[in-house]
Amino acid sequence: QVQLAESGGGLAQAGGSLRLSCAASGRIFNSYAMGWFRQAPGKERDFVAAISWNIGSTYYADSVKGRVTISRDKAKNTVSLQMNSLKPEDTAVYYCASTGATDRGSYSLQRTYNYWGQGTQVTVSS
Repeated sequence: QVQLAESGGGLAQAGGSLRLSCAASGRIFNSYAMGWFRQAPGKERDFVAAISWNIGSTYYADSVKGRVTISRDKAKNTVSLQMNSLKPEDTAVYYCASTGATDRGSYSLQRTYNYWGQGTQVTVSS
């Protein structure tokens, strides 16, 4: 089992920044990569970014490239999502997730991930 806990969400103005964190605990050695997804009201959960634990390779959705940076701290077992130039359309609940899959081509898919956090709300006002 892997437990994930997100933090750092809140209210921000358009053009501002937020940094989300995800603390991982439990059988972290089973995790090969971590991902961030988001779900806006009435919409499906969408991929935002992913990172491999060991090498630190990163993957981003086209919609956030250039505005979002995913990083990990192996010593602290945390994964962060730095979001800049926020837009109202970034408003969503953000979830971090863990996977043991090594196929990087699958990291944008929800079904790839075994464990999920409870989510943290991000609201961007215009």
